[in-house]
Amino acid sequence: MSAREEGKPRPLLSVPDGIFLTVGMVIGVGIFKAPGQVASASSSAAEFFFAWILGGLACLCGALVYAELSSRHPETGGEYAFLKRAWGKGAAFLFAWSRMTVIQTGAIAAVAFVFGEYASQIAPLGANSAAWWAAISVVFLTGLNFVGTLTSKSLQKFLEMALITSLLVIAVGGMMSGSGAKAAAASSGGPGLALSMIFVLYTFGGWNEAAYLGGEVRDASRNMAKVLVGGIVGVTALYLLVNWGYYSALGLGGMKESRAVAVDAMRLIAGEKAAVLLAVVVCVSALTTINAAIFTGARTNWALGQDFPAMRFLGAWRTQGSTPANALVIQSAITLILIWAGSFTQDGFEAMVAYGLPVFWTFLLLTGLTLIAFRRRDEGMPAFRVPLFPFVPLCFYAMCLFMLWSSIQYLLNPDFGPKFGNLVLAGLMVMAAGIPLYWLAREK
Repeated sequence: MSAREEGKPRPLLSVPDGIFLTVGMVIGVGIFKAPGQVASASSSAAEFFFAWILGGLACLCGALVYAELSSRHPETGGEYAFLKRAWGKGAAFLFAWSRMTVIQTGAIAAVAFVFGEYASQIAPLGANSAAWWAAISVVFLTGLNFVGTLTSKSLQKFLEMALITSLLVIAVGGMMSGSGAKAAAASSGGPGLALSMIFVLYTFGGWNEAAYLGGEVRDASRNMAKVLVGGIVGVTALYLLVNWGYYSALGLGGMKESRAVAVDAMRLIAGEKAAVLLAVVVCVSALTTINAAIFTGARTNWALGQDFPAMRFLGAWRTQGSTPANALVIQSAITLILIWAGSFTQDGFEAMVAYGLPVFWTFLLLTGLTLIAFRRRDEGMPAFRVPLFPFVPLCFYAMCLFMLWSSIQYLLNPDFGPKFGNLVLAGLMVMAAGIPLYWLAREK
């Protein structure tokens, strides 16, 4: 192996590895909370389950778009590589900067706060316990990713098997409880499908992270479609099973009245031990998501370092373990700063969501639109092409526009905006700071 080859990613991931990582990126803490909010917005059980099926189909459209993009350009940079080829280095730089300082680090910090809240129920660490546990989780998982790709992959498999097993236990236990039919009669009308989809699509968030595996999946031009589609189909099936378990245990009316559907469903299964058991399950879920996000997030930073000499320190690839060492360290440092800042807010999780949500959906839409640019250039026949073109991409673009509009409306809500409006502005300002930084980096 030449010195040049040693400093680059190696295709160490099989299709099952990629699917496992994708599933871990998607399944997060939302499935333990969002179903109650979706139930409150639904007027019937049919509408409730239709929202989850529709969410799976919408994300499948996005996965198909990303599958063709990954087939055309199977690179470790993922969305960064797509934006650079379609819209130029300026757009790619702004995205990578935003992802490093707002989108990915904010998402890692948000889930880390959830981990901290539940870990504190098991072993409190005094004042600011949630923030301390959040920081510990980020440092620990970054360290494992620093050791190497294979170590991180093995941990991800272990965590996901534990998580999927726990979710299946909740689903089967809820179905066997048999009390949902009685609670169903208590159901009443809800605000509608539009509000439901906000929470459903948030719970499905993270599937796009699979694009960053392109340079490390074997025969990526052919296999990335299997990774993306397989991951979304698997997650959708699991979500439907878990929601059926919730519904069987509580009914739609019971889910509407519940402040924490997972806790109430677990109480029927495990009695008063439910709180501790659920805390353990949520901690496993959060660690799974954090580990996958750390793994993929550092890949964008590495790609940025490859293109701009001023950011060269990010482009160092550690041959031992095959991992972007410097990018991991910088990502961890920024995340820890965000955790520190979030510890001064009323709710660290919501604060981090407010910080990054509009920026995330803006770039997801811009990335999806790169498919149109590539096809207009007639770059050749990739190994995978989106079926039912242009219907499938249009569905994906509609989803992105809807979520961008909804996130802005949600953040302008009088119950939410006053608490976190400054953080929304801060996220946009940090993103905008990437524009002059790009010109400086380009000049150097």
